[in-house]
Amino acid sequence: MQAWKHPLVRKLLLLILLVLLSPERARAQVMVDVSKITCNQFVTYKIENPKYIIAWLAGYYHGTRRDMTVDLNALIADADKVEAYCFKKPEVTLVQAMKTILGISLGP
Repeated sequence: MQAWKHPLVRKLLLLILLVLLSPERARAQVMVDVSKITCNQFVTYKIENPKYIIAWLAGYYHGTRRDMTVDLNALIADADKVEAYCFKKPEVTLVQAMKTILGISLGP
């Protein structure tokens, strides 16, 4: 008996063929209004990985001051401070949390 004639093998081959021929799902571009992210969304990963958001906000802040340097140790320490604050005040926006904890001016 030839292996490809076995019903289970035929089903497996059909499944493999369908997977190979099916179009890949396109990744949707996601736009995020950072000014509306709440601390709750930040600490529960409902928007994105918090490290990405903090890095973006740090870059934004440094860019407004035309400062192109990044102190990675300070960035990590600041992110930890903001995260701790956000756990205590989940209803506050992330931008407000950063303004409060780090004493910086970010947008509105």
